[in-house]
Amino acid sequence: MTLLRYLRSVGLRPVAAGNLKGMVDHYRTPETQRGFAEKYDQDVRKVTSFADATKLSMETTVLANATGFHVGRRGMYGPACEHVRELANLLPAEQMLHTGLVDYALGAAPYTGGFVIVYEDNPLKRAQMSYVKLGDGPFYVFYTPFHLPHIQIASTIGRAVDFADATVAPMAGPVCEVVTVAKRDLKVGERLDGVGGFCTYGLIDNTETARAAAALPISLSQDCILRRNIAKDEVILFKDVDEPARGVVDDLWREQIALWPQAKRVGER
Repeated sequence: MTLLRYLRSVGLRPVAAGNLKGMVDHYRTPETQRGFAEKYDQDVRKVTSFADATKLSMETTVLANATGFHVGRRGMYGPACEHVRELANLLPAEQMLHTGLVDYALGAAPYTGGFVIVYEDNPLKRAQMSYVKLGDGPFYVFYTPFHLPHIQIASTIGRAVDFADATVAPMAGPVCEVVTVAKRDLKVGERLDGVGGFCTYGLIDNTETARAAAALPISLSQDCILRRNIAKDEVILFKDVDEPARGVVDDLWREQIALWPQAKRVGER
């Protein structure tokens, strides 16, 4: 968001943004990730959510809701490429121009960081972009070649406290959310184990699509009991589960629905 805001400040038009990802495997579990977690002294469920795309989907949902950009399809495109600048020609131009896109590059140098794609059709500006070796356009990729959350969080706090300036905040109502998808074939009566577990992974989807289907958000999935068998890679819906009482979480969800109503939700309590 810092990069995107800077590019807007110099008169460029961002049309896509996201981050760089080394790998995505929806079927990773705390068992497959235990060695990695122990090596880096990390929580195993947390690193499982990194690998299975749940955290990636959550991050890009935050980005979507802060920019108004949509997702091109459930789970994003995630094109594989050698360098992040190749994204200029790998994401759908029409979607970038129509709604803006959040997405990610898979396995692309510099292998970590974030990117923003801008669109420029002014001949003079395009000539200058070419002169400074940013390509021929009309899409140009800017990126940060590092990701330092443990260090950068201090400046984020400083901006908020000293300048009342949020690094990232939603524009209005939700644009995207993260739906719950079966990590394996699940049986009626099973209890879902939430983010970074053995049962499910999360995928970003446009809110309009997710709400129309009454898809269960991954953040509400913990301890839900299945009412029917669910096939691997099937999206789990509210009507497919018996929900636990969540206290304040339920209150906040109902408040969000009331503030920003979308399509009618079948099966919601």
